[in-house]
Amino acid sequence: MKTTVISVLGTQKDASGGAGPARWDTWRPNIGLVQQESLPIDELHLILAERHMPLAERIKADVRKVSPKTKVVLDIIELKNPWDFEEVYEKFYDYSLLPCFHQEKTQYYIHMSTGSHVEQICLFLLAESHHIRAKLVQTSPREGHVRNSRDSKGVCTIIDLDLSRYDKLAKRFETERQNDLSFLKQGIETRNPSFNRLIETIERVSVRSSDPILLTGPTGAGKSQLARQIYLLKKQSGKVKGDFVAVNCATLGGDLAKSALFGHKKGSFSGAGADHVGFLKEADGGIIFLDEIGELPMEAQTMLLKAIEEKTYRPLGATKDEHSDFQLICGTNRNLMDDVTSGKFRRDLLARIDLWSFKMPGLAERREDIEPNLDYELLRYTQRTHKHVSFSKEARARFLEFALAPATTWPGNFRDLNAMVVRMATLSDGGRITTDLVEEEIARTQGTTPSCTIPTNVTDLADLLGDGYETRYDAIDLVQLAYVVSICRESETMSAAAKELYAVSRLAKKSSNDSDRLSKYLARFGLKFKQLHDGLTG
Repeated sequence: MKTTVISVLGTQKDASGGAGPARWDTWRPNIGLVQQESLPIDELHLILAERHMPLAERIKADVRKVSPKTKVVLDIIELKNPWDFEEVYEKFYDYSLLPCFHQEKTQYYIHMSTGSHVEQICLFLLAESHHIRAKLVQTSPREGHVRNSRDSKGVCTIIDLDLSRYDKLAKRFETERQNDLSFLKQGIETRNPSFNRLIETIERVSVRSSDPILLTGPTGAGKSQLARQIYLLKKQSGKVKGDFVAVNCATLGGDLAKSALFGHKKGSFSGAGADHVGFLKEADGGIIFLDEIGELPMEAQTMLLKAIEEKTYRPLGATKDEHSDFQLICGTNRNLMDDVTSGKFRRDLLARIDLWSFKMPGLAERREDIEPNLDYELLRYTQRTHKHVSFSKEARARFLEFALAPATTWPGNFRDLNAMVVRMATLSDGGRITTDLVEEEIARTQGTTPSCTIPTNVTDLADLLGDGYETRYDAIDLVQLAYVVSICRESETMSAAAKELYAVSRLAKKSSNDSDRLSKYLARFGLKFKQLHDGLTG
């Protein structure tokens, strides 16, 4: 079997003794490596920068003297900073893909005695991940070795990463990784396989990359919470040191967007009474989360693109650029490609922020996770109010029956779940949520009284609302409207219909005008009571 070793040229240790005869009285890592009788080497790959070629040629010549059968291959890898982990790993990773390191009937070794610590770590990681299926070899001078001892060979130790001792270490790494995954999920043991795979990918990206991340998905799916957890994970692993700055772009418009994001100088526009640093500067060294990124005005999009690519931007009214080394996470519930097609979003900006894009599923797509999230929401309520609240066994079963039913669409996703838990917990007596409280909450959510049966056939609404009505209204609104329509048709007067529809909430009022409430509700759909009572179509 052929033996191939990958090593970094030691620009100091391999140069020991200079070019004269004295060099043979000094231990040199790569020369000592090829002298090991227990490890005959067929091919030695030396990694070096172009400027160190003279030293490499000298080492190559010395290898021929002590190990004539060893072929030395000089591999040039230029590093701007050999201590920059990201740069070194990227270039070593590309290097590991070369066909010469994936040949059959070849035993590979990685020499760990030369190069910077970062280079050694990156080579170790490539072996540990099996990008290069190699054992590690460590060389060192013999204990007690002194100059002029004529012992330039030293000793070597071979480390096989498949040893059982390493398995224990790997288990520790896996435990830490599982802790990171749990952290991103806020400690919630999710049961949805696709969501767990999504979080695993996000975890790897979060700890390895500083490129922008785009979180998509419906409102209330948890994009904001996940963005904050990504920041906290990056901070605890030392990837960021600055603050987390969250901005809802839907609240920004025109010059306000540019001023809020990039800052302004005093007097740069009407109302600018003082300098303002802007959100990007606040996020220097940290993360800025731009939620509803699709709402950002076009001019601000142009400035943002430059800030992402160059880490510089110019505040309004300023005469020189500002610098901010921020990392970016974006969120949206819109299809940004549709916005690009319609001219509302810059194509080049989308390309820049879409490198890592993750779609957050809605609650209805993760029904397995409703139960653990129910416990999580109860815990959050307890932590916030210092009031312990729990379900009775029957109440919990009834709530989960409702929550897991296909007819429950959860249009607001986790926000809906949170709101329901907060309302039930607030109204609970003695910290116990009963079946009655659950039934009342279900009725409130469905827009009905507890005793009513919601009609499921809403097809007759087409005559009232016109063609395409199902694309203009949520299913839950249509179910509620169908019930309201049925009551109006059965009642002699608007007052009678309103009295039945608002039977619960009106009890809490000293005075009420339920007819007015009903009239305004129907007006949302362009309907009137008389129209429904008389059986007229729209």
